[in-house]
Amino acid sequence: MVHTYDRRVEIPMVGEVAVPPPDKVAYYAGLGVLAAVGVIEWPLALVITAGHLLADQHLSGLAKGIGEALENA
Repeated sequence: MVHTYDRRVEIPMVGEVAVPPPDKVAYYAGLGVLAAVGVIEWPLALVITAGHLLADQHLSGLAKGIGEALENA
């Protein structure tokens, strides 16, 4: 399942891009800063980000399934 964010930004040569909520932007920016200053290595930052994205997708799918079950009950 892909998140559908309400905010979108038009980027030249890329097109329309969905913008995540501010708390997620801050989280990813924080990981980037930690990697940039050498507190953590880039591969670790990428693994943490990928894990976070996968967890978000799983939880969103779970919430959607529960919502659909409640609607059908």
